[in-house]
Amino acid sequence: MKEKQTIYAHMLLETCLKVDKQPLLIIAPIEAYEFVRIITDEALKLGVTDIGYYFTDKYLQHSLLQNITFNKLKNNPLFNKEIYNEYAKKNGAILCLASETPNLMEDIDSKLMAKVNLYASDTCSLYREYQTNNQIAWLIAMVPTKDWARQVFPNVPDPLTKLWETIFTLCDINSQNPLKNLEKLLEKNKKICTKLNNLKIKELHYTNSLGTDLTIGLSKDSIWNTTVSKIKNGKEIVCNYPSFEVFTTPDKFQTNGIVYSSMPLLANGIVIDNFSLEFQNGKVTNIKATKNKATLQEIVESVKNANYLGEVALVPYDSPIRNTETLFYTTLLDENASCHLALGTGFTECFANTDKMTSKEREAIGFNDCKSHTDFMIGTKDLQITATTYDNQEVIIFQEGNFTKEFTK
Repeated sequence: MKEKQTIYAHMLLETCLKVDKQPLLIIAPIEAYEFVRIITDEALKLGVTDIGYYFTDKYLQHSLLQNITFNKLKNNPLFNKEIYNEYAKKNGAILCLASETPNLMEDIDSKLMAKVNLYASDTCSLYREYQTNNQIAWLIAMVPTKDWARQVFPNVPDPLTKLWETIFTLCDINSQNPLKNLEKLLEKNKKICTKLNNLKIKELHYTNSLGTDLTIGLSKDSIWNTTVSKIKNGKEIVCNYPSFEVFTTPDKFQTNGIVYSSMPLLANGIVIDNFSLEFQNGKVTNIKATKNKATLQEIVESVKNANYLGEVALVPYDSPIRNTETLFYTTLLDENASCHLALGTGFTECFANTDKMTSKEREAIGFNDCKSHTDFMIGTKDLQITATTYDNQEVIIFQEGNFTKEFTK
């Protein structure tokens, strides 16, 4: 196990983040301390001497949320992310090792959760600005923990080992050459992006048997990308690992219709399920959900511009994560098993020249600026997506849940 964890750590640091002696901030759940030691050892081998740590503990956060007022919570380091700004200023690399605790926060008031999350976001505003404008290296990857593993594999004798092995498989760590396999995947997705960009798509029309009937307008400035980002120093980093998506940022004012979720959404430790969103002129106008509707409403309503889309992502139904037939209850993995959309902020690399604009200028051309970004899954086995181009051609790009042959040959 440790040998594979070491290979995984090396892929995260050298292949994805391109760490080369610059400062490194490691963000991780406290339960993952053993893997953080492995990460640290690998970072030291790469010449990193400034390593910072920000450990999270969802159970401590839960206890504090139950018993302490919001004003006092603001002084607690578990809800303050100022250290992100410190490492952003130093041009550091930011590695976020994510895990989940599904349903833990269900007894916490949704309005309080929204206030706390907005406050935490505000404390690392400089980091978010640098991240949005591709000024620093950052990466989100998964790290298994016992409680998350038990949720994902409840009937397995050793769920933690099973989850680690699943992560290794999805990241090709078990193969002879994980780097080569990642490069092949990224090259394949880069070619798909080239074909999508060459189409000059004006709008995408989504339909499926759940009832989704949604039209999303793209700007002439919208650009399709993979999870590879070119940052200020010229390096190309991988921001999500594993990742099987291609994505763009739409015109925030040009979404109309209704979309139904195809998988549960885990947000702030709360599972939201069987929901739909209706849009008019880009804005969410109606929300329905059979489970935790109030939490979804707070996500949409508590942050400015969180009621507009910032991302459109395409993932084949026949993807490695989907084919595990496992619900992981975490966005990074579940979003890479399904076409998805995101409420909230867009990506400047997916909307030409926006990295040089003010927020007001971005708003004027249809780019969505927001302090939050919430992905939700909409892909199904029968999803069809038809593109209309700016020269009024219609092209079917998704049929029966997957890219048409034109995009995969």
